[in-house]
Amino acid sequence: MWKLTRPDNQHDKLTRDTLLDLQDHHLVRIELVREDQRQVWVLTKRGHGEAKKLLEPKGIRISALREEKYDPDTGELLGTSYDDHSAAVTSTAAELHRAGIGHRLGFQTEIGHRLADGYVQRADLVVRAPQAGVPALLLEIDRRSEDAHDLVAKLRRYWEWGRLLSKDADKLTVDLVRSRPGAIEDVGHEKRLWRRVYPPTGREGLVPLAFVFADTTEAKVSNTVAVLEEAGRRFWAPCRYETYYREAITAKDYSQGVPVVVTTLERLQEHGADAAVWRRLGRKDEQTLTDALDNPDGDALYRRQYARAEAEDERRRVAEREARRPVCTRCGRKFTDQRWEEITTHRTAWKAGDKSVCGPCHADDVAREEAAAEAARLQAAAPPEPEDDSEPGRGRGWFRRRA
Repeated sequence: MWKLTRPDNQHDKLTRDTLLDLQDHHLVRIELVREDQRQVWVLTKRGHGEAKKLLEPKGIRISALREEKYDPDTGELLGTSYDDHSAAVTSTAAELHRAGIGHRLGFQTEIGHRLADGYVQRADLVVRAPQAGVPALLLEIDRRSEDAHDLVAKLRRYWEWGRLLSKDADKLTVDLVRSRPGAIEDVGHEKRLWRRVYPPTGREGLVPLAFVFADTTEAKVSNTVAVLEEAGRRFWAPCRYETYYREAITAKDYSQGVPVVVTTLERLQEHGADAAVWRRLGRKDEQTLTDALDNPDGDALYRRQYARAEAEDERRRVAEREARRPVCTRCGRKFTDQRWEEITTHRTAWKAGDKSVCGPCHADDVAREEAAAEAARLQAAAPPEPEDDSEPGRGRGWFRRRA
């Protein structure tokens, strides 16, 4: 409580005094004292009601009431099940808040994610910190009480939940997804269930998931992460873009995977959650949280590479076309696009004339043909010239004799 509410204080006096004051008003009570003498405080029934009135109108979910029950025989307080795992969850939230990742009221625990078969996968911690570049982050806190393959199963369930359609999806989309396996990958994230629960992440992929290991050894953490990377590859790893320019594209498609980062609570406490203490599955080095969640080799790189590949392909096509461009057999000039189209297009090829000559030469041919045709027309239209009379006096002599 002290670390979460007053991260900058070097001591817990202010928090302790506040809790004592709330205790005087019967709003909180001490549930147990841990071995390290840290006290675990919970809300009383009255305090729980006051908290609901204060927080729920603001859209802040409040946890269930931890009722105060006693053993009828021994009188011992029952239900004191706040264990080391819960302490690790609270400590993780405190470290995130101390680093400026999440408002103190922006944390939620045990948030359920219901799958299609009815199974509910509960996240140990959910943080919403858009101002820190992390609109939403699911966290699983593991004290190595679970087998590594159990963590892989959790990862798979988060991946499956991220592929569910929202209830208001249109019939066409529903039929598409039911028609064939993998069809959900053709459906935008805006139509999926997770976008009705969490805001856009600002990055490719589903809601990011963090595994925070606590109270364990580096060797166990390394072994667990190795299993997560190998056995869970289907759920976190990017794939290649399906594109015509496959060889020119080295960018990776992260759109269908769960971004997974790992760290330890000890690193968070030693260096701070805003330090380079997070490792993204598939990468070797540790990074800050936002750098680990970013995809420098993802969609932005793909758009740049695709634009370059498309421009290069266009240059190649232009060069190949220029190499095929016909040359006039008469004057040696290259054909224009218009002339080239005239001699190759079916609707114009029949009147293109000599297909081995360029446009200007063809125009000269047409001009000569038209001139010749015009001369022939004029000649045909001219009146015939009178025939010469070789015997001019013959007709007149006949006429005189008859008269």
